[in-house]
Amino acid sequence: MADEVKKLSSQLAQDPDSLVFLRLAELLRHKGLLDAAHRVAVTGLERHPHLADAHDLFARILADKHDYERAFDEWDMALRIAPTHVGALKGLAFLYFKVGDVEQAAAHLEAAQRAAPDDPGVAQALALARGGQVPQDTPGLPPPPAAAPSPPPVEEPLPAAAQPLDEARVFAGLEGAEEGLLLLDASGRVLGGALKNSEGQDVTDAVAAYLAGVSQEAARTTKLLALGKWTGVAAEGRSGHVHLTAPSGDALLLVVRDRAVPMGRLAIIAQRAAGAARRWLEAHG
Repeated sequence: MADEVKKLSSQLAQDPDSLVFLRLAELLRHKGLLDAAHRVAVTGLERHPHLADAHDLFARILADKHDYERAFDEWDMALRIAPTHVGALKGLAFLYFKVGDVEQAAAHLEAAQRAAPDDPGVAQALALARGGQVPQDTPGLPPPPAAAPSPPPVEEPLPAAAQPLDEARVFAGLEGAEEGLLLLDASGRVLGGALKNSEGQDVTDAVAAYLAGVSQEAARTTKLLALGKWTGVAAEGRSGHVHLTAPSGDALLLVVRDRAVPMGRLAIIAQRAAGAARRWLEAHG
């Protein structure tokens, strides 16, 4: 395999515009050399920005590195270029599985099956999804950690500068910490984060007052409907999207983003923020 890497690297050096970078980056990825694969894929994308296969490859490398937000963006871009790209459809299905949205995962797998009806991996994953199960290490889906209906948030360490955590820095180091993330306790008391409306006005306290008790109501509703433990609620608006989740106990986390952010990516952002909130709650419990 080392000889193959040298061979492909030599070919790419002789012709930087060659599509051989796809094979080289994939080979490096399979060898576990993710940083090297990342560099090759980025260089290839710079030369071929409209190549769906390049975005799909880069997304798989990012997923291997647990950078699910950027992986979502790359697979989304691949589908914008080639709406029936099977690899991108599988990849997005994998990410939807990770955030527990089996319905969306199944929808993407159905689209993948229409594009590649003979793909056994897609058929197996789709059968499990339709049965309310999540495929574990299903052939044809990306190889990062197995998905689960309600997976734990991606535990990414905060930058050293964010330690130790304090009340004002629950979401230190996360995008939108001061205007798109809000952590509340069961009574609606703001524990961290802040929210601003479209006019730039602080609406943190007003939103917190409206959300007081929502966690308990959601738990009661799902119990009455025999839906199991609630993990999140998402809503689309004309000017933006929101995602509610309970990172720990009766605490409530609200994530707000512009409509330009796809709902799937919003769920992944919420996962990351929930991880930060959970660490803060454990440290201040």
